[in-house]
Amino acid sequence: MKNSILLLFSFVLLTSFKSPQEAELKWYQWNEGYPIAVKEGKIILVDAYTDWCGWCKKMDRDTYANPEVIKKLNKHFIVIKFNPEQREKTYDIDGQTFSARDFYGQLTRGENTGFPTTYFIHPKKKSLFIDPGYHDATTFLGILDKVIADAN
Repeated sequence: MKNSILLLFSFVLLTSFKSPQEAELKWYQWNEGYPIAVKEGKIILVDAYTDWCGWCKKMDRDTYANPEVIKKLNKHFIVIKFNPEQREKTYDIDGQTFSARDFYGQLTRGENTGFPTTYFIHPKKKSLFIDPGYHDATTFLGILDKVIADAN
């Protein structure tokens, strides 16, 4: 009995450790994440969401919590959460400051994309790819692969 408990405890202890890159997704705010992405040459993923959006919450719960998605995002992207309804915040881009509304206008290019919408920005190429809607983890991994391939 003692050996069984020790074996169970050892298994639980060993399986609970993950490498830092796989453990969790590090979300940034724009003003913190943008300079890091520029410095490291990583792709920026902006997750545009609202507090009332059910599909946004589902994507957080199912897609962004997926270990394969986390691993890929941590390796190739700087991930940023953006709620355009938080009007009190400002967003800095290369010396210019934007309100939430103006920043959202820059991301959407004036189009109504709904929520959630994922924006992929490659700072060196100055390119923007807009991907509206919810995606499950499998579909999202395919999108990430295409964005990574395009960045190279």
